[in-house]
Amino acid sequence: MYDDTATPTPDENTGPDGVTRRSALRTAGAVGAGLGLGAGGALGAAGTAHAASSRDEAPRRRGKTMANVPFERRSTVRVGMIGLGNRGDGMIDLFLALPNVKVVAVCDPVRAKAEKAAAKVVKAGQPAPAIYAKNEDDYKNLCKRGDIDFVYVATPWDFHYEMCKTAMLNGKHVGVECPLAMRMEELWDLVDTSERTRRHCMQLENCCYGRNEMRVLRMAHAGLFGDLLHGAGAYNHDLRGLMFDPDYYEGPWRRLWHTRLRGDLYPNHGFGPVGNYMDVNRGDRAVSVVSVGSPALGLAEYRKKHMPPGDPSWKESYIESDRTISLVQTAKGRVIRLEHDVSTPHPYSRINSLGGTLGLFEDYPPRIYLEPTNTNDQWDDFKKYAEWDHWLWKEHSNPPGGHGGMDYLMLFRLMQCMQLGLVPDFDVYDAATWTAPVPLSHLSIRAKGAPQQIPDFTRGEWKKARPGVDSEKPKA
Repeated sequence: MYDDTATPTPDENTGPDGVTRRSALRTAGAVGAGLGLGAGGALGAAGTAHAASSRDEAPRRRGKTMANVPFERRSTVRVGMIGLGNRGDGMIDLFLALPNVKVVAVCDPVRAKAEKAAAKVVKAGQPAPAIYAKNEDDYKNLCKRGDIDFVYVATPWDFHYEMCKTAMLNGKHVGVECPLAMRMEELWDLVDTSERTRRHCMQLENCCYGRNEMRVLRMAHAGLFGDLLHGAGAYNHDLRGLMFDPDYYEGPWRRLWHTRLRGDLYPNHGFGPVGNYMDVNRGDRAVSVVSVGSPALGLAEYRKKHMPPGDPSWKESYIESDRTISLVQTAKGRVIRLEHDVSTPHPYSRINSLGGTLGLFEDYPPRIYLEPTNTNDQWDDFKKYAEWDHWLWKEHSNPPGGHGGMDYLMLFRLMQCMQLGLVPDFDVYDAATWTAPVPLSHLSIRAKGAPQQIPDFTRGEWKKARPGVDSEKPKA
C-alpha cells in the first residue's frame, strides 16, 4: 500500500476505491484523535484549540536534546529503503550515485516495485539487496536488520509516523519525505523517541537545497538583507490531474486527505527554506500560526468535467480549502506567510521570498532589490549574485537527478554528515516545526482564524545559535 504509483494488489481488505481498510481506519482515527474531532465533525473552537495545544505550555523533558548531536562516523552508509513508488523509485537512483553508500534492503508490498529497485542496485554493481514485500508490516522486519544505518521512508502520509518511530526504536537514523506526520501528538512522540533513542529523525526537505534557496540563505546570514522582517513560502502546484489519475498515486490516498482536513496539507516546502533564512530553532522560534481558507470547489469542478459517472470519487465530499493562507509569527516578531493550493489551475510556485530592512528577494521568477545597489525602483538580476552560491553548488554545479539537482545535493550532504560524523543540517525539531501547520492550520480555519500556538519542540534549545543548512565545507 505504500507504493504511491501502482494499483494495490486486491485482497479481502481492499475497498472498491483501492484503499485498504487498515489504511483508511488509520487515517480517519489519526485525524479525529489528533485534531480533537468527534464523530459528528468537530468540537467547538475552544475544544479544538485545546486539543492542539495540550502540550504547548510546559512539555516535560523525556530525553537529552538532539540539537547539535553528531552522527557516529562511518566509512560507508548502509541504507534501507521503504516505499518504492514514484518518489522512492527516483530516489534510489540518487542513493546509488553517491560515494560510499550501499542500499542493502528495499521494501514495498507491491513486489514488482521492490524487485525493480533491487535490479537497479545490482546493475549499479552492488550486492543484491534483501527484499521485504510480504505485506504492509514487512517494513518492521527491514528495520530490525543489524546491517542498516539509515532508513529512508517514501510512503503515503498515513504511514510516516509509524515507520519513523519503528526505525528509531530499532536503532536506525531515519529520513522521511514530507510531511513528518499528520497529528500533533505524533509530532511530539517522534521528538520524544528521537531524544530517547539518540537516533536522528529528519524531514528530507529537498527545497532547502535549491540553488536559489541556498544563495538567499547565505546572503541573509551575511547581512545583505539587513534585519530580516518577513518571508513567504508555498506549495502552489496544480495536482488535480494527478490526484484523479489511478496510476500516479496508489489509490486515492492523497485526494482523500482533501475530505478530512481544511488547512495546509503540505507546508514543508515553503516553511523549511524561509525558516532557515530566519534561523528558526537556531536563535528564533515559530510561536503561532493564523490560517484562513477559501471555499473547497476545485476538485469537485475537476471531477465534474473529467470523471465518468460511477467513478469512486463521486462518493467523496471535499472540504480542503482550495487556497490556504497562513501567517506564522516568530519570537522576534518576524512574519512568515505560507500558502497551499493544489486544487486550482495556476503555474507552479513556491513563492520563496525574503524581505529585510535593506531589500527584498522574490522567486518565480527570481528577482532582487537591495540597497545601496538598487535605488531606481527596478528589480535587479539575481544572476549577478552567483558569488554567494553555497559551497555545495560550487562543487556540484550540475548535480544529477530531478528538481534541478536539489534532491541529489540533499542526499549527498546527509550521507557526508553520516560518513564524517557531523551534526546533520536539520533535525527532528525542524521536522516537527515545519509540519506543525498541518494540524494547526486546520484548527485555525475551523476556529474562524483564531491563532494557534506552535509548540516549542526544542524545549528551549532554540535560544542557542547553532549551524544549520548554511554549513561550512568539511575539511575532511
